[in-house]
Amino acid sequence: MGDVLSQSEIDALLSALSDGQVDAEEMKTTKTQKRIRVYDFKRPNKFSKDQIHSLQNIYENYCRGLTTYFSGHLHSVIESKVLSIEQITYDEFIRSLPNPTVLGLYSLNPLEGTVLMEVSPTLAFTIVDRLLGGQGQDVEKNRDLTEIERTIVEHRLTQIIDLTGEAWAEVYELKPQFVAMETNPQFTQIVAPNEMIVLVTLEVSIGEAMGMINICMPYLVLEPILDKLSTFFLFSTQAKVTSPEQVEAIRRKIEWAKVDMVTFLGHSEILVRDLLDLAEGDVIPLNQSVNDSLPIYVGEFMKFKSIPGLHAEHLAVQITEIVKEGGEQDG
Repeated sequence: MGDVLSQSEIDALLSALSDGQVDAEEMKTTKTQKRIRVYDFKRPNKFSKDQIHSLQNIYENYCRGLTTYFSGHLHSVIESKVLSIEQITYDEFIRSLPNPTVLGLYSLNPLEGTVLMEVSPTLAFTIVDRLLGGQGQDVEKNRDLTEIERTIVEHRLTQIIDLTGEAWAEVYELKPQFVAMETNPQFTQIVAPNEMIVLVTLEVSIGEAMGMINICMPYLVLEPILDKLSTFFLFSTQAKVTSPEQVEAIRRKIEWAKVDMVTFLGHSEILVRDLLDLAEGDVIPLNQSVNDSLPIYVGEFMKFKSIPGLHAEHLAVQITEIVKEGGEQDG
């Protein structure tokens, strides 16, 4: 229903028409033009808004798994998110890629056809640098991968493709299967140039470096399960019951995380003069009594109490108590 004009607005409009400030024919033309919606028959929208929203949910889940994977293997601060999801032709996608780049071809069994994952050279070289002991810096100029770099990237590419199955599990059981890796976009003609695809672009940050992952899924591949995407969108916001299998999967992922565990022997306050005069054999008394237990911190939280001692020829502590206070809040 359109907006209702007040009496003063009606009077002002009639006055403008009588004075010639507003042309009635022009108003009719403008109103008619607003009813026209541009439609490009060369680029038909084959995915509905519900299906796009479903893909958004799926690949947000994928980003969480990707972040966990990279954090465990690269030992760095990782962030990943869905940057955009759009419908374009396959030719537009291929023409937008640099040469060389990293292209992973894989299937989604039991669906027919091939899906394409492109990892930007910036991200690929950052991953290689981190795995080889560097700080995660990308190369200043794009270049081909060496044989060693290609082997490393192909192995990691296979693993991040495998994560796709977990992200799709709530919609349809898919089994990703790595097929091949290419570096030249012109050698990856998986569908006809004018075929429509859905392009999911992810942004991945590794420390200070940032790169993109593009996932190209042809309409012909997803067509058999498009109805499930619409259904998934309708029920994705409803409450979900966590199954024992999901709990076990979460537990396994948490076990991969690394945290610092520190035992505090105590502390002491001394003068700077005494600190400068310290020599080998000097003793600094601590505020900790020999009869008191030592706190053990996991991350920022005290989780255990212990007593010091020896294990063979090594200094050690023996856990005597588990601290349960605050466990619900800090895990």
